[in-house]
Amino acid sequence: MEWTIQELAARAGITSRTLRHYDRVGLLAPSRVGANGYRYYDPGAVARLQRILLMRRLGMGLPAIAEVLADEVDTCDGLRAHIAALEEERDRIERQIRSVRHTLEALQAGAEPQMDVMLAGFNDHSKDEVISRWGERAFQVSNDWWHGKTLDQQRAWKQDTEDLVAAWVAAAKAEVSPTSEHAQSLAARHVRWLSQIPGTPTAEGDRERSIEMVKGLGDMYVDDPRFAGMYDDAAGAAFVRDALQAYARTRM
Repeated sequence: MEWTIQELAARAGITSRTLRHYDRVGLLAPSRVGANGYRYYDPGAVARLQRILLMRRLGMGLPAIAEVLADEVDTCDGLRAHIAALEEERDRIERQIRSVRHTLEALQAGAEPQMDVMLAGFNDHSKDEVISRWGERAFQVSNDWWHGKTLDQQRAWKQDTEDLVAAWVAAAKAEVSPTSEHAQSLAARHVRWLSQIPGTPTAEGDRERSIEMVKGLGDMYVDDPRFAGMYDDAAGAAFVRDALQAYARTRM
C-alpha cells in the first residue's frame, strides 16, 4: 500500500511543500516516483515521517534529526526510544495537570496554594537527585503518590512532617543521647514516616535496603546544608543522623 504526497501531507497535517523539503535535505525520500512525476510513499516511509514529526514535537531541529536517523542501526530501537521519550512527556504533562488542579482547588477553597505543588511538572529540579539516590521507580511511584493526594491530605502530611522535625529539634536541644530511649523512639517514628512513602525500601518491606536507606539519609542530613537548616543547625542534623544510624544498627 502507498500514498501520494498530497494524501500523506493531508493525513500528517503538514504541507506537500514540507515533504518535498524533507526530501531535498535528505530526511525523507519518496518510496518511488511515478512516470507522471508523482511522489509515492509506502508504510516504511510513513513510519520514518512519524519519527521525524515526533522529534520535531520534542523540539529537535532538522540537522539533529538527520544525525539521529543517520546514526541509527535498528529502526525498532529508535521507535522504542521515541516511546520512552513520549511516555516521559506524558508523565510530565500529567504532573502539570495535577499541579494546576491543586491550584484551582486551593483557590476555590480560599486556601493558599503550595508553591512546590503548583510548580510540579514545570520544574522538577529534585527528580535527578531522587533518581540518582533511589532509582527511577522510586521517583515515579512516590511522585505519583504525592501528587495524587488532595490538598487536605497534602496539608496533613506536611503537618506530620513538621511535627516530627520539631520533635527532633527539641530532643537535640535537650541534649539527650542519640542512643537514649527517647531518641530511639523518634528514630522509630521517623522510619514509620518513611514507610508511608510508596517506592521506598521501608514501604516495600525490604529490610536490607531499608537499613541502607536509613543510614544513607542520616549521612545526607549532615552532608547536605539544606537539612542542617531543617534541623535547626549542624549539631541538630548530626543528632538525627546518629540516632537513625544507631536505630538501623540495633533495631532494624
